[in-house]
Amino acid sequence: MQKGNTQIALILASLIISNIVVLVVSQGQLRVGFYSKTCPNAESIIRKVVQKAVADNPRNAAILLRLHFHDCFVQRKARLENLCPGIVSCADIVSLAARDAVNGPFYDVPTGRRDGRVSKMSLAANLPDVDDSINVLKSKFKEKGLSDKDLVLLSGGAEIHVKFTYIGATACFFMQKRLYNLTPGEGSDPALNPGFLPQLKDKCPFNGDVYVRIPLDS
Repeated sequence: MQKGNTQIALILASLIISNIVVLVVSQGQLRVGFYSKTCPNAESIIRKVVQKAVADNPRNAAILLRLHFHDCFVQRKARLENLCPGIVSCADIVSLAARDAVNGPFYDVPTGRRDGRVSKMSLAANLPDVDDSINVLKSKFKEKGLSDKDLVLLSGGAEIHVKFTYIGATACFFMQKRLYNLTPGEGSDPALNPGFLPQLKDKCPFNGDVYVRIPLDS
């Protein structure tokens, strides 16, 4: 395990990405400063640990953003538990950590989420999938009250698989089908710009290294 991942384990240990959480909370219950009395240092603790982890391993930023995006389940949160046992929810930690990890403009995060006690595998079908068309993606985001701009920002922020997770980049793994085998025996996706196709194939050759990253705006 890399040093950055070791640091982040202090607060987000044993991340389990197999289930999607059903959060039993309504938007009306969330507010900025929810822990101001019960655990006033909660946000600063999260921020310091996350910033150290991202400095050690930049991939942690995209991983945390992905966790927040997918509302994944977190098992333990050692440092906060030592200071404020049973106070700060895993769901709030993920939300705060995602903000602090990407090093973007600071914004207040309403807190007060409660961790779900029920996991529904069927909810995974509602997540954006790597094979979804742009129209399907736009529809899924719209159903959640998110705009096309949100789609671009969040899709660019975190890829589907942790191994390929980098902010602002994708991996050849996600390009292979469209470049070489969109429909068996018919080659490349005809929707791709024919002038751009050779450049993509040069960066992502057939049977090449699927871990190679390319900028999303390349």
